[in-house]
Amino acid sequence: MERKKKIIVVDYDPKWAEQFAELRDLLLRYVNEKDIIRIEHVGSTSVVGLKAKPIIDLDIIVVDEECMKKVITQLAQLGYEHIGDLGVTGREAFKRPAENILTDGTGRKWFQHHLYVCQTGSVGLRNHIALRDHLRQHPEKVVEYGNLKQDLAEKHPYDIDAYIEGKTDFITNILNKMGLSEKDLSIIRRDNETT
Repeated sequence: MERKKKIIVVDYDPKWAEQFAELRDLLLRYVNEKDIIRIEHVGSTSVVGLKAKPIIDLDIIVVDEECMKKVITQLAQLGYEHIGDLGVTGREAFKRPAENILTDGTGRKWFQHHLYVCQTGSVGLRNHIALRDHLRQHPEKVVEYGNLKQDLAEKHPYDIDAYIEGKTDFITNILNKMGLSEKDLSIIRRDNETT
């Protein structure tokens, strides 16, 4: 039986922005820049002052399905394991089988991160960017969301599904204000219930 990891939410750490930049720059050495638009820092670690699980989330943004296939192949050559779209159309997820996936010549172990390849305009990408940008512009929401995440981690320390589901209303309320359609919001709600 696999032991569940404890959900840990910590205070914001300015090193997260530096870690993202390091990882982005290293990925750009290996992923053909002609196949991507850019790499974005998303998720809670991308918002100054927000409490978060200390895991960097990155979205590699591509124009179309052909570019997505190329980038998936390039990431596989680096050792990333493609685990599919996890029910989110236009967003492909990856995991690292080992901490030393990617090499900068030092043999270092890389910090924990989630890596996605997202097609421009996809619901998953719009969700990530809209939530991040809204939080960056509304410090009062940063405090509210951080406290919610801390409370959920304390109530459900080993239940990631309950933790994610507990954040859904907060997230979809913001995304609704940011102009995502009811259809997109229903997809996001569904994804949060099945993650």
